[in-house]
Amino acid sequence: MHNFWDQIILSNPLRKYLFVAIAILIGLLFKRLLSKIIAGILYRAAARVGSGIDKDAFVKLLIGPLETFLLIFITVVSLEKLHFPEEFHFEIYEVSLKTIIQSIAKTVLIGVFIWLLMRTIDFIGLLLKQKIHATGDMKDHQLVVFFRDFLKAIIAIIGVLMILGIAFGFEVSKFWTSLGIAGAALALSAKESIENLIASFIIFFDKPFTAGDVLKVQNITGTVEKIGLRSTRIRTDLKTYVTVPNKQMVDSIVDNQTLRTQRKAEIRLQIGLSASPSALQSFVGAVEKILIREEIENPTVFLNDIAGNAFMINVDFFTAPIALKEFNKIKQEVNLEILKLMQQSGLEIAGASTDVKIINSQKEIL
Repeated sequence: MHNFWDQIILSNPLRKYLFVAIAILIGLLFKRLLSKIIAGILYRAAARVGSGIDKDAFVKLLIGPLETFLLIFITVVSLEKLHFPEEFHFEIYEVSLKTIIQSIAKTVLIGVFIWLLMRTIDFIGLLLKQKIHATGDMKDHQLVVFFRDFLKAIIAIIGVLMILGIAFGFEVSKFWTSLGIAGAALALSAKESIENLIASFIIFFDKPFTAGDVLKVQNITGTVEKIGLRSTRIRTDLKTYVTVPNKQMVDSIVDNQTLRTQRKAEIRLQIGLSASPSALQSFVGAVEKILIREEIENPTVFLNDIAGNAFMINVDFFTAPIALKEFNKIKQEVNLEILKLMQQSGLEIAGASTDVKIINSQKEIL
């Protein structure tokens, strides 16, 4: 029996294969348990920083990459104990098979580790979002999303450099040197992208608007749904989805309608010239009484101009920054009451009735 386990197959005794198989099997059986233990330790550490963390959401974020990372790590470490078989010492395109397999193994291990870091960043973002939700300050919500995506992009770049350096033996220092030489050309070709990236930082730190604000920019009116690294996404009042580069959002005049302190309504009336001065004065006073409402603030009614075809009466009033639907309802009620008042007062809109006279004249021809 002892001689059986000492048999050499592919440059390794059967005993080593058995140990490797047992190690991988233990990792396969206990990866779930080990992942939950590690996740539990991380959860308790995070719970000290912020209370009210959803444990299920935390586990869903980390348990998958933890299990995969532990299994691949145990497998790679176990297989490393085996001698590479002499039978497989050949080259493919001048690269040995052993080097190819090692590079693939390192790439997979680094890739899963980067995946784990990505999920950790997602969890940190989730933790910060819950803190923001608890404090009620939703202005920093989009800032968390931005830096979460930014850090994930940085981690991804670092991961690629690690794979190039560790798995494939590429000298990263030479890469940075070549990047420095090509930096000017790269900066010129990616000028707009760099400008948009810088503009995104300006937006997040200056905070002229945040996600959820209603904006009017470049004849576009809508609600900001997302502020990304390159552009801002706006859902317009026509329910279309518009993408505006961040540089334009910074350089353009942006009307943040969410931050308004009041809503203003403007009604322009053109009364026919047949109206007498006393009728106009009575009408203006009656409109002022219509505007005495709890919802209306700072009403103004006055005879603005006397034109060649109409008397111009301006009616302006303000409301609190209420929803557009409610504001339109108030404006409609005011308009209807003004129309009823005009009907009762015998006033007409200029041009509502026009008399056309046809004069037929005949000349006697002698």
